[in-house]
Amino acid sequence: MPLHRFYIPVGLYSKEDKTAVVKAVQQCYPNLPKFYVVVIFIEVDKENFHVGGEATDNFVRIVVHHMAAHFSDEYKKEFSEGYNKALEPFIKARGADWEIQIAEMDRGMWVMNGINPPPYKSEAEALWYKENRPSEY
Repeated sequence: MPLHRFYIPVGLYSKEDKTAVVKAVQQCYPNLPKFYVVVIFIEVDKENFHVGGEATDNFVRIVVHHMAAHFSDEYKKEFSEGYNKALEPFIKARGADWEIQIAEMDRGMWVMNGINPPPYKSEAEALWYKENRPSEY
């Protein structure tokens, strides 16, 4: 499951914008079940958002935790470039600055609905997904 936390200025995105951002993020993971991809928007007002010691309302901080799959060194650059490109219309095009941090987490410490998911792209994962898939949301 990639977990994406967007720390954003208050009011940067409308409800429709957030839906579009979520779709852009999901498209970066064409081989993962949709329910693996989680996006959380955390609005931070200017007095609580500081960059370089200065309050700001023009900065987006994205923290991503990858748990379902880890990327090869070669693919990390490709993914990062594609991820940035997918988000540019929602950040750069609005004149905001941004930073993205992607961390690969220990899959052995990942639990969904009380179950440790099976290895990525394994037959067991395909069966687990089929049997335990939550409703689409």
